[in-house]
Amino acid sequence: MRVRFPLVLALAAATTLAGGCTRLRSHQGYIVDADLVNSVQPGVDNRDSVAKVLGQPSFKSQFGEQNWYYLSRDSRNYAFTQPHPTNQLTLEISFDRAGTVSAIRRSGAEQIAAIGPYGKTTPTLGRTRSFFQDLFGNIGTVGAAGVGSNPDTSNTGGGRTRP
Repeated sequence: MRVRFPLVLALAAATTLAGGCTRLRSHQGYIVDADLVNSVQPGVDNRDSVAKVLGQPSFKSQFGEQNWYYLSRDSRNYAFTQPHPTNQLTLEISFDRAGTVSAIRRSGAEQIAAIGPYGKTTPTLGRTRSFFQDLFGNIGTVGAAGVGSNPDTSNTGGGRTRP
């Protein structure tokens, strides 16, 4: 009995630790049915028929030519790491002014862009000020003579006028 307890405890610990190394799969967006996507034909279908067959799009274009976009992405990752996309489909359906499908374009994972942040600060133009200069820099400037405008004076450049 004494020999089994440490063995069971070690087996339970190994199982728990191995669970953290499990590869996770995730799906985001539209669930693609190839038969339904292939049934949409340019020059034949319109907005209503596309909405009935494919459902509402992931998003619609706001300006210019009317386009509907259906997005689908599969990703994998380990435990708490960043997900890495393994497969992506972007289906773009364009409509003409009459609402008939004019073109269908597909793109995949080649459209994925990896963007790395530029350090911890955003580079800006201008002078560099310390935290305390930003915090206390405006003390004494609010309400000072010659700064800002006084609504009681005429348009002579602002400030107070002397009698």
